[in-house]
This record gives sequence, structure tokens and C-alpha cells, in this order.
Amino acid sequence: MLNISKDNNILITPGKYTSITSVARRPHYKILNRVIIGFLLFSVGCLFLPWTQNISGSGSVTTLKPDQRPQTVHNAIAGRIEKWYVQEGDYVKKGDTIVFISEVKEDYLDPNLVGNTKQQVDAKKMAVESYGDKVNSLEVQAKSLNTERELKLQQAQNKIKQSLLKIKSDSMDLEAVKTQLRIAKTQFDRSTALNKEGLKPMTDVEQKRLKLQESEAYIITQQNKLLSSKNELINARVEINRISAEYAEKISKSRSDKFTALSTQYDTEAQVNKLENQYTNYRLRNGLYYITAPQSGYINRALLTGLGETIKEGTPIVSIMPSSYDIAVETYVDPIDLPLVHRGAKVRVWFDGWPRIVFSGWPGLSYGTYGGRIVAIENFISSNGKYRVLISPDGADNKWPKELSIGAGAQSIALLETVSVWYEVWRNLNGFPPNYYKADEKDAKDGKDKK
Repeated sequence: MLNISKDNNILITPGKYTSITSVARRPHYKILNRVIIGFLLFSVGCLFLPWTQNISGSGSVTTLKPDQRPQTVHNAIAGRIEKWYVQEGDYVKKGDTIVFISEVKEDYLDPNLVGNTKQQVDAKKMAVESYGDKVNSLEVQAKSLNTERELKLQQAQNKIKQSLLKIKSDSMDLEAVKTQLRIAKTQFDRSTALNKEGLKPMTDVEQKRLKLQESEAYIITQQNKLLSSKNELINARVEINRISAEYAEKISKSRSDKFTALSTQYDTEAQVNKLENQYTNYRLRNGLYYITAPQSGYINRALLTGLGETIKEGTPIVSIMPSSYDIAVETYVDPIDLPLVHRGAKVRVWFDGWPRIVFSGWPGLSYGTYGGRIVAIENFISSNGKYRVLISPDGADNKWPKELSIGAGAQSIALLETVSVWYEVWRNLNGFPPNYYKADEKDAKDGKDKK
């Protein structure tokens, strides 16, 4: 056991020893203490300095408009490469020929295909005109038949009227003959009676008998004549029906021929439209043998090589970089930071390969950064798990370098509220997001204008 007790404890006083006093009074210990105290005061003071909250992102340089980005040129039809007109690095204008291909499909191998199709179109058009003339002729024929029918009907009506008048005349003649018969009979009876009394000679009686017989014969003739007139009336009425039926049949046949001609004309017009469509397709297909540049730019890379190579529809031929474009930066932010960015918000951007000194919390002290504004925010998450944001140059800040190339790396910082350093440290220690703030009306309006 240790021999420790209250009686054995010895109290040591540093002031009694000269070595301890001399060590404690050395000047560098005082300086160190002052440095430590000053550093602590400086650190406490820094906690109250302003700090600009930000959202960082990384991306690459791109173009503002889709038609200004690098693109590949494809062929619209299948063919065989016959001749190249460009090489990699060449500058081409819009419409310049890049490559010529020849036909490989047997349906289009005829060198006079367009001309033959044009002749077919012209022939069908002439057939359409012929059917049109036939339709017009049938219309004229139908009008003529209608006119002729009206005249024939009028003629038959006149004949009916004539028959009616003739019947009336014959009836009157028949009555007159009957009267003459009665008179002849009366005279014959009187002559016979006078002859019996001896007052009239026999010759007079015979004359009266002869006249009576003539009257009887004449009345039969007049009756036959009346019946004949009635038959003529019936025939005239039958003729009207016959004329109506005959011309109805002729007019119906003319209309049927007209509709048949119209049907054939419409069918021929449909064939003309189909042939014209084929003719246009063949003519346009001939223009597709020459693959041209869709816009002015530089040939970055030839994706096919050699001659005589057979390619399918939609095969990439070359890639073109437009000569003029509006630069922009596409960057990506975390989903938690998406509600904090908006169109028109100001951001700071710096590019790979360009010297810079970046202080994220003090953007005013940074060097080599450029101003930008958010012009578009993608609402769908990208394959990397972040949201894409498009940034355009800020016209009120320094211009972006002209030497930037599409695809170069870029970093961005979206500036938020300005808070104290101690608050930012406390926020990060607790895992809180940056402060959300609403955009100024001026910034939002600028963002819409630059959309």
C-alpha cells in the first residue's frame, strides 16, 4: 500500500522557486497568448461578417437555341455513295453539296422515270378533258331532246285539237245528213201519195226514191267519217303518250351516259392526282441524291468513309458545327435546391481553362467569373439525378470569352440571400437548406424577356 496521508501532503508554491518564475516570465509566451486571444477575437468577428448563400452546379458550354448546336446530317433515301465534295474541317454554306449518292432501289432505276411519269400525267389530263367535253355534249343533247319533246307534244296537242274540231264538224254534218234524210223520206212519201191520186207521175216518185236512197247512203258515209275522226283523236292522245315515253327513255339514256362520263372523269382525275403525286415524289427524290448542308458551319467529322458504300435511310453522314451561335451554359442542380432557383436569377459562371479565384460566399472578391442569368429550368429530372438549368450571358456584366468552345466544362454559382457567417455555419451544422427568397419583379421581367 502507498503511504499517503494528509500529513504527508506538501504544498508547493511556484514563487519560491526561481527557475519556475523565470520560465513563466519569458516574453514569447506573452506574445503567444496575445496571438491566441487576437485570433479568437478575429474569429468571433468573422462570424458576424456577411456571407452570400449560393447554390453551386457543374455543367458544360452549349448554345442558347437548339438550331445552333452541333448536328448530324442524315440521308433521306437509301443509296450508294458516289462522290464526296467536302473534307473534315471545311466550311460549308447552307445548301452546299456534301456528298452525292446514286439509286439502289429497282423501282427508281429508270433514268427517264420523271419524264415518263410526266407524260402519263399529261395523257390522263387529256383524258379528263375529253370526258369533260363528252359530258358537255351529253348535256347539250339532253337539252335538245327536251326541246324536241316539247315541240312534239305541242304538235300532238294541236293534232288533238284538230281532231276535236273535226269530230265536231263531222257531227254537225251527220245531223245535216239526218235532216236531209228526213226531208227526202217526207218528199218520197208525198210523191207516192200524189202518184196514187194521179197527181204526180211515176217518174217523179222514182226520183224521190233515188234521192232518199242517196240520203240513206250518205248518212252511213257521214257516220263512218265521224267514227274515223274519233279514232284520229284517240290516236293523237296515244301519240302524246308515245312521245312522252320515247323522249323520257332518250333523256334518261342521255343522263345515264352523262353520269357514266362524269364517273369516269372523276376516276380519271383521281388517277391524275395520284400520278401527279408520284411525279412530284420522283422529282423530289432526284433532288435527294445530293445531300446538302442544312446550315452554314464547319464539318467536324465524316461519319462514313469510302466510295460505293451502300447506306440506308436516316444514316448519319457528317456532323456540322454552326458557324454562328449564341453561347450558353447548361448546369445541373440538386433536387433540394430546385425550388430556390427561378428564371431571371443572377448567377456567376467560370470556365475550365480560364484563370479564376472564386470565393463562393464573397462573389465581389472573386476573379475570373462571369455574370449570367437563368433562362430555362427543366421540370424533369435528368439521368444524373439532377435538374438541368440553362444560363445565358448577363448583358449588364462582362462579356463572356469569344474563344469558348461548345462542350467545354463550366461551373456556376446561383447567388441567394446575404446572411452572417455564424448563421451559415449554424445552418450547415444543422443541415438546413439555404434561405428561400422571391425574385424581384425586375429580375423576373428580365428573365421573361430573355426567354
